[in-house]
Amino acid sequence: MSVREAAGLADLEAIAALFNRVWDGAPDSSQITVALLRAFSMTGNYVAVAFVGEHLAGAAVGFLAPHNGSLHSHITGVEAKYRAQQIGYLLKCHQRDWALGRGIGSITWTFDPLVRRNAYFNLVKLGARATDYLPDCYGPMHDGLNRGEASDRLFVEWDLLSPAAVGPPEGDHRPLITVRDDALRVVPWTGGPAFVPVPEDIERVRVENPLLARAWRARVRDVLAGALAGGAEIAAFDRRHGYLITYPAKTGER
Repeated sequence: MSVREAAGLADLEAIAALFNRVWDGAPDSSQITVALLRAFSMTGNYVAVAFVGEHLAGAAVGFLAPHNGSLHSHITGVEAKYRAQQIGYLLKCHQRDWALGRGIGSITWTFDPLVRRNAYFNLVKLGARATDYLPDCYGPMHDGLNRGEASDRLFVEWDLLSPAAVGPPEGDHRPLITVRDDALRVVPWTGGPAFVPVPEDIERVRVENPLLARAWRARVRDVLAGALAGGAEIAAFDRRHGYLITYPAKTGER
């Protein structure tokens, strides 16, 4: 396995095609055009490719954000058959080295808060910190993975010089969303540490029970966005229980 910066139009065309496959796009659509990839790469932004042997396995694209001196990682995708081979992690490590080599201390990006594996990867494995809930961040999206869904996203910041990753939650905290007979119920939050659960596999739920998938979106948005807007923070993420929310220690429980 190897990761390097993209070089030439052949790489850029391969990246655009890979992203289209990953996001199940129509043949005449694209997550990002070759022309835009070319513009990013020629102006000093981040465009990288990952290979397993000679086969393109993944790619990542980011651009500089001068307002806060960070690199914003716009899109990262891994071919389905390579997803169990740490390609995404290798791309993030390469992205981190690339940024630090240019004096950039943080990387930001967004992800769908309902996708459990991405939440674990971003908040636990990488140790990024979720700072904002962005309802319908990108408006309607027309790829096969997101079509018909609101594009809610969590905005995260990865401090590249911090040695600390978010650890597993401790304690038996109550869930703020309960599920019974495909019905979701929100439990009022009193301010102590609590979990905001997410489905085990939201992509499968979207196919098997679209109404339930939309209910999950609405409930998680109400609880998680409301908590963050009220001054809470996401302290950790647990694969079984979801997001652990609490008020910062300096504020105290409410």
